[in-house]
Amino acid sequence: MQTQTSKTEVVQTDDAPKAVGPYTQGRTIAGGSKLLFTAGQIGLDPSTSKLVSEDVVEQAEQAIKNLEAVLVSGKSSLNNVLKATLFLVDMGDFAKVNELYAKKFKEPFPARSTVAVKQLPLGAKFEIEAIAFVDESL
Repeated sequence: MQTQTSKTEVVQTDDAPKAVGPYTQGRTIAGGSKLLFTAGQIGLDPSTSKLVSEDVVEQAEQAIKNLEAVLVSGKSSLNNVLKATLFLVDMGDFAKVNELYAKKFKEPFPARSTVAVKQLPLGAKFEIEAIAFVDESL
């Protein structure tokens, strides 16, 4: 679902967890190429609003599914991601998460940053946000 506000649109889907704070799942901007900026996604099951597991890889897999749901709702996809930012509570999990990431995203891979953080919302161990281009044909 998209709600238009001047030159931007709000992207909202029930296929990803509802916002747990004052933010939207995603925003697009009109004019020329359209970009979609997503909110960070953690490993919440959209049907329960609880983390799917304590395991960082299972959380990352669900977070990427949630990200994909927001992207699809905004007429984009994982293949259209230009920039991704990953947040990890423990950089010791980097290799495991990187392996999963390489399976979910295709070449040419998006530009990416990975940031170590002290903690994430709701006790999550992984979070991902993205900037993607919109494909109106989707």
